[in-house]
Amino acid sequence: MKLRLFTIAIALTLWIGLATVTLTTVGCGKSAQSQAKAVKYHCPMHPSVVSDKPGDCPICGMKLVPMDEGKQPTADAPKKKTMYRSTMNLNEVSDHPGKDSMGMEMAPFEVEQSTSTVSGLAAVSITPAAQQRMGLTFGTVEKRVLARDVRTSARIVADETRLYRVTTKTEGWVDKLVVNITGQEVKKGDSLLTIYSPELVSAEQEYLTAMATEKQLAGSGNPDAVSGGITLRASARRRLQLWDVSDDQIDRLEKTGQVEKTLTLYAPADGVVIEKNVLAGQKIMTGDSLLVVADLTGVWADADIYQSDLPYVKVGMPVEAVLPYWPDKTFKGKVIFVSPTLNPETRTMKARMEIANPDLLLKPEMYANARLSYELGERLAIPESAVMFTGERVYAFKDDGDHSLIPVDIITGLRSDGWYELLSGLNEGDRVVTSANFLVDSESSMKAALQSLTIGKRQH
Repeated sequence: MKLRLFTIAIALTLWIGLATVTLTTVGCGKSAQSQAKAVKYHCPMHPSVVSDKPGDCPICGMKLVPMDEGKQPTADAPKKKTMYRSTMNLNEVSDHPGKDSMGMEMAPFEVEQSTSTVSGLAAVSITPAAQQRMGLTFGTVEKRVLARDVRTSARIVADETRLYRVTTKTEGWVDKLVVNITGQEVKKGDSLLTIYSPELVSAEQEYLTAMATEKQLAGSGNPDAVSGGITLRASARRRLQLWDVSDDQIDRLEKTGQVEKTLTLYAPADGVVIEKNVLAGQKIMTGDSLLVVADLTGVWADADIYQSDLPYVKVGMPVEAVLPYWPDKTFKGKVIFVSPTLNPETRTMKARMEIANPDLLLKPEMYANARLSYELGERLAIPESAVMFTGERVYAFKDDGDHSLIPVDIITGLRSDGWYELLSGLNEGDRVVTSANFLVDSESSMKAALQSLTIGKRQH
């Protein structure tokens, strides 16, 4: 009986222990499963910030978002590369498996592979949802026709090839001024002024005498006399022409036979009187400048070009001029002259542009904004908004796939209409970040700093 009771007690004890172990195992399993299924939260901008409960990022203040089950932020998971090292000589490392210099098999080991070419920055990975919240956009490195724009101010001046100076080749007095106002418009052939010249009156009288002599000799029947009369008249006519007496005036003199007291000077071209140096009754001398008429349907624009822009200013290149108070009106022309010397005071070079002015909207001494365009041809280019400048370096963030953004050092050339010439660093077709660059740059800098701290701890 005692043996039976002892056996029952042992069986009961074993059953209770087994039940306890089973319950404990089940409870632990449920707890582990619950922990495995627990939702974790992380910051879209700083994937290294992970929390077991929702809240705000302690770095940027953004709301923490749930992470995908069983998936960790990829920003803290740098790419790894398998290398091979000699077990006898630790300095002997290779990218490929094989034997070392002593004939022994090399042992594999993993190293973190940095894809960034910019010191102080690291590659970051940003999910599509986070990219949308950040307003992240991308552009493409491509080949396109670029042009170097040179912008400067220009002073409008009269075209010197369209200036006409009114003078006289005889002495005399101004009898009457028909055009008596500076700035007055005239047409070619309009009367400008009349002058009285005793020499001119005498020349007209000589011409009438030569005409009468020619008629007398024509009836003499002597060929030599007839020829002499014709020559005398032609000589007298030529003298009047050399004194700028028009053929119409000479013809009128022949018809009337009356010497005209005054000589009329006519406008040599259409234009505007920009200089008036004479008054009625004034004594004038041979060669005096009486009036200056300017044809303003074509004008010049003199621009100052800085030394850095000299290689891109050539004769014949197109130019556009805009007046500050007429921004919607564009005047087109071309460069016709480039000064061979620089102004020693301003260190600038003078470039002269020829601009059509059919409506006479451009006036001499106006100032305009000039844009000279120098065609560079087709070149590899990157969007201007993708380029990051820090003073010492220039870089851009390249989309390397799998939402990974890698900072890459680049070298840029000329800037043209929202694009930079790309000399090195990226290839045609590469996608680059064009907006929210500074947010990506901040995250990249922080990640690089954290990685450097981690490496420092490992070394210590």
